[in-house]
Formats: sequence, C-alpha cells, structure tokens
Amino acid sequence: MRYWIGVASKEHVNRGVSGGFCQLCHGKAQPLKRMSVGDWIIYYSPKELFEEATPCQKFTAIGEVVGSEVYPFEMFPGFVPHRRDIHFLKASDVPIRPLLEQLSFIQDKRKWGYAFRYGHLEIPISDFELIATKMLGHVPANIHEEK
Repeated sequence: MRYWIGVASKEHVNRGVSGGFCQLCHGKAQPLKRMSVGDWIIYYSPKELFEEATPCQKFTAIGEVVGSEVYPFEMFPGFVPHRRDIHFLKASDVPIRPLLEQLSFIQDKRKWGYAFRYGHLEIPISDFELIATKMLGHVPANIHEEK
C-alpha cells in the first residue's frame, strides 16, 4: 500500500470528489498507473480556481484507489484526460501552513511549494496519517491492510 499527494485546484478536486474519480497532471495516464487498488491519495490545492490566482493552500480531499483501470474520458472535443476511480471520504479542508514543520516530505520548509511541482508524489505513511487525522479526525482503519 502506498500513499500519494495529487495537486489540483480546489475547483477541479471538487469535480473529482463529486464524480468519484481522480485526474492528475492535466490528464496524463502515467501518474495514475503508478497507483494500485488500495493505495490512498490526498489532494493538495494550491489555488481555489484553475485559471485564477486566489490561493487555497489546503489539503482538500482524501480517498482510496478503488478502480483497477486507468481510462480515458472525453471532457469536451479534443480533450480526453485519463481518470482512475477513487472512493473519497467526507473530509474537512486543512491548511498546509500549520503542518509544514511536521511533514517529512517537505524538505526545505522555506520553499515548501517546491515539493508539489510535479503534480503527483508519494509520501510516507507518517505524513499520510498526520494529514488524514487533521482531515478526518482519525486515521482510516484499513490503511494498514494489505490488498
């Protein structure tokens, strides 16, 4: 079992949560293929809206990978991103700044945004548990089960 961060605007994350899917890196298939059923993903949203600069800087969704397939989905003619099915949990948005000193995947605390530059990254279970506890009030019970 692995633990991931995906990066997307809150607006885009909300679409995924409503539809039970994730897209990463503007619809690329490869990041989705790195994940397996039973893995977990937390979304970090640097902005509220994709095409605007209003900062969000919060963890905005958490879910378990349930779909074994990475599949294309035509959002509109000429744009066919790839998706993967996720079971999202009801969670609270959590600001990142109060957690910066505790998150091990953020190496340079002064340049913390650098960690998110590729749009998808694996994080250690300790970081996942810290963020999940803040978002859910607890750690999901099945995160230690082997699938």
